[in-house]
Amino acid sequence: MNKVSTLRKLGAVARVASQQAGRSRTFSALMTGARTTGRSFGRAAHQLWLEVTGTIFLAMAFFGAAAGVREYMKYSTGHTTAGRVAITVCFTLAFAWFGMSSFWKVRRKSQRP
Repeated sequence: MNKVSTLRKLGAVARVASQQAGRSRTFSALMTGARTTGRSFGRAAHQLWLEVTGTIFLAMAFFGAAAGVREYMKYSTGHTTAGRVAITVCFTLAFAWFGMSSFWKVRRKSQRP
């Protein structure tokens, strides 16, 4: 006599239950609703992620600009080199670009249907 493992029995039961649930209008409606809700929450979470990272990048650009002003003041008195000023300017421009592009992506995504 052939003994069937418990795992195989559970697999068969799950397959039959899945087939029966697929025929149910209530189950199909619940699954459609869950997919739609998940997609909506996913889009909102992605938009929030872009806005938060954009805000952080713009804050870093602001602090970089403040450091740039300090470095320029030191440069004008001869206490630092032009390279340090250039680094702060590059840092500020790069992070300002990252922050603004993040908000542009949010706007572009919100204009889509």
